Amino acid sequence: MKIGPVEEKNEERSEEPRGVASGLKLDGNAVAKRIKAEVARAVSELKGNGTTPGLTVLRVGNDPASELYVARKARACEDVGIRSKTKVLSENVPIERLLEEIDRENADPRTSGILVQLPLPGGFDTQRVLERIDPRKDVDGFHPFNVGRVATGVGGFMPCTPKGILRLLEEYDIECRGRDVVVVGASRIVGRPMVGILMEREATVTVCQKATRDLGFWTRQAEILIVAVGYANLVKPEMVRDGVIVVDVGINRVPDQRSRRGFRVVGDVHPGVREKARAWTPVPGGIGPMTVAMLLENTVLAARAQAEGVTV
Repeated sequence: MKIGPVEEKNEERSEEPRGVASGLKLDGNAVAKRIKAEVARAVSELKGNGTTPGLTVLRVGNDPASELYVARKARACEDVGIRSKTKVLSENVPIERLLEEIDRENADPRTSGILVQLPLPGGFDTQRVLERIDPRKDVDGFHPFNVGRVATGVGGFMPCTPKGILRLLEEYDIECRGRDVVVVGASRIVGRPMVGILMEREATVTVCQKATRDLGFWTRQAEILIVAVGYANLVKPEMVRDGVIVVDVGINRVPDQRSRRGFRVVGDVHPGVREKARAWTPVPGGIGPMTVAMLLENTVLAARAQAEGVTV
């Protein structure tokens, strides 16, 4: 079953899956769990053929959020049987030290994938670091080689968050082809690669960024709205049309004295938008777990490609 275009006001209820008319939650946790099971089976098959996928994560500094994200990735690897290794460097190390570690992992046949946890501390040339990773092990999909292959539709490692967004939409039979899709945010991690991926699928894409005037005008045009800017509750209910499909990528901490931690996690989209939405992703529990699942999948793809001597 598919979620039809938002302008079709008189759709039969039977055509709308799992209660979508009242606002369907696109459950990233549930979908990611299924994907992890598939990845675990693929890992087992690779091990049976003598290949054990391995992921190395390089983290610079002691940013609490980065520590948390890296720990989650390590646990996810353990869950599916991927060999995981984390290397932590001081934020004061020269960039050459980080490049040396990347070179070491590039040369290690036990390492299928390399991930440098972003953002790097100030003073690091992020592009130089990312370009040092062997494209065959670039499971984050940020090396220009993979960026170009994905953009031209010939292959490459798709960045994990855009890939996770696409997979989640596909799991709920949400078609992008021919839809008006608005992407808010133009980062190299989400927004920019997302645009190219959507264009490959024949969506009509509009990009909004910091300098965009009258953001609400553009977001109201969206049948599918993807928001990834890191600004809590940026998109309000009056900024969307009825029946919109909302993908909220934002992860923001806002003070909350009622919480034991003193804060709560919210997205870039105000919760009130859900009352107008045909489908929406929760924060947390939406795109976050899908991103991790795609990292696992990319690591398996890398291991298989290296074992077979082919290019992804």
